[in-house]
Amino acid sequence: MAGRLSIVGVGPGDPELVTLKAARLIGAADVVAFHAGVRKRSHARRIAGDLVRPGTVEEELRYPVTTGGTDHPGGYDGAMADFYAECADRLGAHLEAGRHVVLLAEGDPLFYGSPMVMHDRLAERFETEVVPGVPAYAAATAAAHTPLVRGTDVLTVLPGTLPEPELARRLADSQGAVIMKLGRTFPAVRRALEAAGRLEGAIYVERASMADERRLPVADVDPESVPYFSLVVVPGDTVRATPAVESVARPEGPAELLVVGLGPGPDRWLTREAAEALAEVDHVVGYAPYVARVPQRAGLTRHASGNSVELDRARLAFSLAARGERVAVVSGGDAGVFGMAAAVHEVSDEFPEVAVRVLPGVSAVQAVAARAGAPIGGDFAVLSLSDRLKPWSVVEARLRACAEGDLVIAIYNPASRSRRDQVVEAQKLLLALLPADRVVVVGRDVGRVEESLTVTTLGALEVNGVDMRTLLIVGSSQTSLTRHGDVWTNRGVTPRPPA
Repeated sequence: MAGRLSIVGVGPGDPELVTLKAARLIGAADVVAFHAGVRKRSHARRIAGDLVRPGTVEEELRYPVTTGGTDHPGGYDGAMADFYAECADRLGAHLEAGRHVVLLAEGDPLFYGSPMVMHDRLAERFETEVVPGVPAYAAATAAAHTPLVRGTDVLTVLPGTLPEPELARRLADSQGAVIMKLGRTFPAVRRALEAAGRLEGAIYVERASMADERRLPVADVDPESVPYFSLVVVPGDTVRATPAVESVARPEGPAELLVVGLGPGPDRWLTREAAEALAEVDHVVGYAPYVARVPQRAGLTRHASGNSVELDRARLAFSLAARGERVAVVSGGDAGVFGMAAAVHEVSDEFPEVAVRVLPGVSAVQAVAARAGAPIGGDFAVLSLSDRLKPWSVVEARLRACAEGDLVIAIYNPASRSRRDQVVEAQKLLLALLPADRVVVVGRDVGRVEESLTVTTLGALEVNGVDMRTLLIVGSSQTSLTRHGDVWTNRGVTPRPPA
């Protein structure tokens, strides 16, 4: 009969924080296993102490590498994969022999814990239970004597290993926050806190609940003194504080609201004009994914919202600008192409004291066309399949007019999770008017890591893979694939109209 695996959280360090259930299981185990660092005593085993009864088999699972280099042919990932496989084999042998194995975990087993890997490898083969433990951040918050979150505050747990700009952005958008995995990451974490306006009030806690526990403001920490067993607590209350930032003279003249096109994705497609403007504003307003693309810095306040409140978003931006704040409303691509420029101008009469300036950006149709060759080299039309602001009959009429006028058609918003029928109907309509071999370009996430570009035909277009991150370009009768020698390429070209 196979044995049983118990993955037991022993808390952050103080043996008195070990739960009664954890203590009972440790004391009754046939085998107690624990991870240990390179040339270090196991922290989890130290916490368990005398709870492990004499005669119990102990399995020390010592890491081959932590943050240092390795000569393993697979590098760090390869060394760790082999290590975990060996650990699973060692524990699996005990379990096959019918023994009760208790695997100790610092803090809570399923919170950034190595025992999770053993759970993944062994839980399907053997009876397994997980016993929660007090996580380190709970002990750190108690040590700081500061409420972490109140009422409807949202708690965000962040690894300090995140890229610094991403960490700063998430801190700016968070209420209460905990930053784990410090050590060598601490200087970047401190800079991120400062950029997010959250440095004041952030508390550093080292070795929470242990005899040598230390806590102090993050701003006072010597970066050279930060060990791995440390974290930062950012109370939700600090988000309400106004960060102390250098006073910047406001430009003279009438109030102004900027509307900024961020381009279709990569930073290199953000214009210099837009980048300089975003570096000077006090507030950024926009749809959450677009606001997330603006680098966080000290003094910048972010106002992110959903995708269907454009007019409310514009009014918020105007109200801030009317108070003398420097404000930018951001859109993906070009703000004037199915972006926020129209919504801003739509409500501009309500705020006559605020001037509007639109900064253009690279549009998605330009990006997809550039990747595909030159499909919009001639006359073309741009339209959206979304019927949220106009009836589908209008969309159909415009599609039919574009097809009958032999225009290249760039189609935005072809489909979404809740709106799948329009792209199907659009394909049917166009096939009734155009030949099935008409060139179609399908661009998805162009400029991003997940980029894909396919050149197909109207008849062969697979609409099931089309979504809101896709842009379609349907060629005209003049659009053809270019030829290099004996090889046809996936590049559509539409010639310029004659003079």
